[in-house]
Amino acid sequence: MRLRDLVRLAGLHDDPASLPDAVVTAVTQDAARVTPGAIFVARQGARFDGHAFVRDAVASGATLVVGERHDPPRDALAGVPYLRVDDARGAVARLAATLHGHPSRRTRVIGVTGTDGKTTTSALTWWVLQDPGRADPPTALLSTALVRLGHDAPGPPGGFTTPEANEVQAFLAAAADAGAGHVVLESSSHGLALRRLDEVAYALAIWTNLTPEHLDFHGTFEAYRDAKGALLRRAHHAILCRDDPTYDVYAGLPTPSTSYGADPRADWRLLAADPAPGGQALRFAAPDGVEHAATLPLPGHHNALNAVAAVAAAAHEGVPPDVAAARLASFPGIPGRMQVLQATPFAVVVDFAHTPPALAATLDTARAMAGHGGRVRVVIGAAGDRDPGKRAPLGEVATHHADVAYFTEEDARSDDVHAILADLAGGARAAGGSEGATFVLHPDRRTAIRTAVADAAPGDVVVLAGKGPEATLERADGAVPWDEVGEARAALAAREDPTA
Repeated sequence: MRLRDLVRLAGLHDDPASLPDAVVTAVTQDAARVTPGAIFVARQGARFDGHAFVRDAVASGATLVVGERHDPPRDALAGVPYLRVDDARGAVARLAATLHGHPSRRTRVIGVTGTDGKTTTSALTWWVLQDPGRADPPTALLSTALVRLGHDAPGPPGGFTTPEANEVQAFLAAAADAGAGHVVLESSSHGLALRRLDEVAYALAIWTNLTPEHLDFHGTFEAYRDAKGALLRRAHHAILCRDDPTYDVYAGLPTPSTSYGADPRADWRLLAADPAPGGQALRFAAPDGVEHAATLPLPGHHNALNAVAAVAAAAHEGVPPDVAAARLASFPGIPGRMQVLQATPFAVVVDFAHTPPALAATLDTARAMAGHGGRVRVVIGAAGDRDPGKRAPLGEVATHHADVAYFTEEDARSDDVHAILADLAGGARAAGGSEGATFVLHPDRRTAIRTAVADAAPGDVVVLAGKGPEATLERADGAVPWDEVGEARAALAAREDPTA
């Protein structure tokens, strides 16, 4: 697209005739990713100002620099035009969406939000919308743990739960160009508040639950709730969890909605979730009263609810409920989400649970998996440079729902890991825990995992919580490569052979 047309159609310049008659190849906020013909948006970030990299962007061939400054760095621009805007974040989304032809209008985007369960619900929804008997049209998925176009796995566009706006729009364009009938888009509160999801036309929204989280960023629970609600206000229809205390707030929005849950008033009602080999057997009722059965290869009541939400969404999109329910049985699972690495003689499970409610649900599921007399052991930490208010509650939950907790590091970043462990231990003591009996402290995560596995007895369940599929462990001196599943397997090998 021509630069002048792009800027005009994006609504950023009333008279773009003064701009070069150039062809735009990309929109980016990362100077290292500028290629000839790209627009570079010099945005002020949390730590860096993009204007410091204008010279690099120009040297790489940027055709336009966009930013909020009244006094742009003229020397660094070297003659490349500078377009001042009031909101650089919003400009990224508008430019990228316009460059790609507003791809969300060429497919049906389903946004999934909530404190916990976003990734699993997104993946389940993507799966039940697929027709295994047909290759076309595919369904696309963009989430924390999985990026899929049909059954293919393109490279992940970014390192956030919700990537930057230009990456979101590029993925939507790739999906629309491939003929995807639906795109399931995990939509975080950060992504909504930071305008990464501006210009996405949502056909349907799914909301799973709401508990205090990311208050270091949002400031208050009300602001966090409002950020999540932005998705529900923008969608044409919403699927809402009736079991959650915030249901009435979101159900009161103008957006038409359908509810799901175990609550007898729910439109899609979970009637039963019984443990079964490899997962659980579900029974639920559709809004018309017809009951359906399904096999879900994931344990846990919370996952049963996630599955009902996915079926409700698929039904709204035209998939018969019995067909969607049948597709659940072949769901392949998600790396790092209730991933069972070993079932006997004791179980080892890797899960991403990192909030108190999510950890409670995971540990309750582990309790149901434990053999007679088996103990639940959990390795858990709390992130540094993040909301410290959830550290003590995590310690309390670990004490209430597990028999032994191994408190350890989890992306301590610039915070003192020993101070984080002290907060976790304080919560454990408040819940009646005792150091050396119900909890121990291991600042090094590898040591914590190996100790928990070495301590396990037949019938026990060892839960490694908090990291899931994440590929790095962030410490004060930088990020180091990390593989939670690999560490668990190494711990199992070391138990069999201490020299391993």
